[in-house]
Amino acid sequence: MSTPEPLDVTTVTLSKPSPDASLLDISALRGTLDAGAPPVNCLKQALEHAGAKLDDRFKDNDDIEAIVRGRAWVVDQILILAWQRQAWPQGDIALVAVGGFGRGELAPHSDIDILLLTKKTPDKAIKAAVSGFLTLLWDIGLEIGQSVRSIKQCVQEASNDITVATALMESRTLIGPDALQEEMYRATTTKRVWPIKKFMRAKWDEQLARHDKYHDIDYALQPNVKTSPGGLRDIQTIAWVAKRHFNASSFRDLQDLGFLTEVERALIDKGQKFLWRVRYGLHLLEGRREDRLLFDKQRELAKIFGYEDDELSLGVEKLMQRYYRTVGTVRGLNDLLLQHFDEVILRADERERITPLNNRFQIHNDSLEVVDNRVFKRSPFALLEVFVLCAQHPEIQGVRASTIRLIRDSRHLIDDEFRADIRCVTLFMELLRSPNKVTFQLRRMARYGILGRYLPEFGKIMGKMQHDLFHIYTVDAHTLQVVENMRRLWLPETAHEFPGVSSVVKNLPKIELLYIAGLYHDIAKGRGGDHSKLGMVDAVNFCERHHLSSWDAKLVSWLVDKHLLMSMTAQRKDISDPEVIHEFASIMGDKLHLDYLYSMTVADIRATNPELWNSWRASLMSQLYTNAKQALRAGLENPQNREERIADKKESAMRALIQRAVEPQQIDALWDNLDDEYFVRESAVNIAWHTELIVKGGDQGPIVALQELTKIDGEGATQVFIYTKDGDFLFANTTAALERLHLNVQGARIFTSSHGYCLDTFTVLEDSGQPVGEVRTRIDEIKQALTESLANKHLPARPPQYRQSRKERYFATKVIVRLSNLPGRAHSTLEINCPDHSGILATVGKIFVEESINIKDARITTLGERVEDLFYISNSDDLPITDEDEADALISTIEEALEKRISG
Repeated sequence: MSTPEPLDVTTVTLSKPSPDASLLDISALRGTLDAGAPPVNCLKQALEHAGAKLDDRFKDNDDIEAIVRGRAWVVDQILILAWQRQAWPQGDIALVAVGGFGRGELAPHSDIDILLLTKKTPDKAIKAAVSGFLTLLWDIGLEIGQSVRSIKQCVQEASNDITVATALMESRTLIGPDALQEEMYRATTTKRVWPIKKFMRAKWDEQLARHDKYHDIDYALQPNVKTSPGGLRDIQTIAWVAKRHFNASSFRDLQDLGFLTEVERALIDKGQKFLWRVRYGLHLLEGRREDRLLFDKQRELAKIFGYEDDELSLGVEKLMQRYYRTVGTVRGLNDLLLQHFDEVILRADERERITPLNNRFQIHNDSLEVVDNRVFKRSPFALLEVFVLCAQHPEIQGVRASTIRLIRDSRHLIDDEFRADIRCVTLFMELLRSPNKVTFQLRRMARYGILGRYLPEFGKIMGKMQHDLFHIYTVDAHTLQVVENMRRLWLPETAHEFPGVSSVVKNLPKIELLYIAGLYHDIAKGRGGDHSKLGMVDAVNFCERHHLSSWDAKLVSWLVDKHLLMSMTAQRKDISDPEVIHEFASIMGDKLHLDYLYSMTVADIRATNPELWNSWRASLMSQLYTNAKQALRAGLENPQNREERIADKKESAMRALIQRAVEPQQIDALWDNLDDEYFVRESAVNIAWHTELIVKGGDQGPIVALQELTKIDGEGATQVFIYTKDGDFLFANTTAALERLHLNVQGARIFTSSHGYCLDTFTVLEDSGQPVGEVRTRIDEIKQALTESLANKHLPARPPQYRQSRKERYFATKVIVRLSNLPGRAHSTLEINCPDHSGILATVGKIFVEESINIKDARITTLGERVEDLFYISNSDDLPITDEDEADALISTIEEALEKRISG
């Protein structure tokens, strides 16, 4: 489009907020002050009275624009009255509102940014008067951000700092000579101070950096209403560029210039008002400036806004879905306008280059463009072709603004007939099979409103919140992140991040089936029922609509159904148990299904929350994959061949020990005291390690030793081995000591020999999620602390003190304890699901002692802010706990103790 001429404006100042006598009776207030009333008390009371009225209007759902501008007007009047109470020296000086205050927009605790503007450099007399003025403002209770500058100093500061230049653009005189502000405005907006191309590039880069801080995701679960992508700052960025280049003071001006349609302007206005309302509510609830939509405030805001729970969703989820859809709309319009500005400002002087692609599209200066405005009406399938061309042509850097608008305006063409069109289904599959930018184009499709219409089931999850601590994104954002992670596993340039999994992904015969499973694995969330089962139906329908084979459809639907199986098996079951591996491998059926599920599981966990993915979880998935693959290769390992399995491990360990000069007689003497369960559950490497330590240590203990699993089998964690005479409080005191050392227990194996010695192995990570490593001082610290705890294993140690964070208090949901008995097992399985908290294991261990419970083995798992611990236990007769009364009593005791511990 041709470059529009700047608007013909007669003023360079912003309009002042409209007076509202119902908020503040200025004449009466001035009369009270003139009568000698103390300024601080008088002005403070007036400010609080007006603020309370505005807060009531907010609660009554009055027009939010009138409220935020009304607050700015009240502050204007308070500042003017305070100014008039101050004795000012001779000379030109003006009080100027800048930034958000200059725009006339204030939430309850917004910064009130003012500039005390002088003609010449401020002298001592002016600075002294300013000091008295600011003291009065602070005493009143205003949160002031201030600067005292001459016009020349303003020019210097604006030239050096884009933030200052932007704030001064949004300035208006409160009191004093208007000419000062007008001269300052002209001086700081000339071409010599931030030429328009440089200004726009700086603001765009500023936005990119801000978005990057939030991983360029609109839909984080605790967003910042001001600075997150799609937030108020994105709206302001557009306004700043428009004001700087076109003298546009409103979005209506941009509409007059041809950059916005009436519908688009209405969408921006509606979005801005909603975001204002959310921000105002946050400030009101918090009693201070708070722009983050934290979980606890989301619930309170939902109540204020009238959102209620129902069978399918919580009120807070409804509020947040509206928020996410609002910021998605703002983000899309921000993209559209910045692309417009890029064409008419940054690229205004470029020579026009047109490269035809087909009879519908051409490349216009590196951006894709329709050949005319009737393309989509003639050929609706071209709405999908846009994204396929962008993926297939690396030279295409973007989409022209006029084409983006045409796409948005043509979305109504996507209906059932469109979805069934062979050209459309072929294009979508072609996109999924493209070698480049698949996820980027899927995200672009979502932002332009195409993906949610082409896949209506995806449209239903757009902006849908997942109100837990595991997920940090909405369902749709998480879904697209899963696909991106799948891409990273497949692409050569990122394969080094996950070498083991990447080699598996590269051998998948149809990578697009993995992407489809990723798109559909959570598609049914929020409908009620099992989302995996419901999602299977949608996945099959997709495959049939896109003419995939029956085998392809069954594989995709199977992946959707089983997408949680591998992570749950690895993190909640003993994956060294042959029966567990047999059961898991039987469900896999063949290596191909195992390969697909392994690839999907890794991508899914990493997209849930980056903090959930650490070296230990990576090693768990790898170990389960390897064990299952071996079982499949062997025709599924027979869980009955315990004797052969034990003999094989003993033989391997014996060979290793003899090479280390350990006498066979000593080895046999020790092993004779160990149950078969030890040899079944421990690896040959660990058996050799334990045996060598015990034999060379004199068989009396105590022994505390550490080893890095990375050195043994590539797993990323540290094992702590303890060998000592059994004691009543051994487990409880050991776990308490590990917690004091800030070591997070990821797994535990507990064995007791026939001669009364314990062989306990704890798999641990540092708070950082990394192994302990080779730092000698840290290793010595751990050994010393654990050795000291072993000396007191017959006395209970006090669990370490712990202060809950705000997030932990908010998500301190109830403790869940279950006890189950499987046929043929010599133990009961105790499952504990509760918020992660220091002292949990120590508290449980203490109860086991008091209730005469024997620990056979333990499985410790941390998921986000919760723990899911499994204990294999027996009663005092070394039998499973099958008596219902005994089981119920144990469950109640544990629940009560843990709830008391967690509540602090």
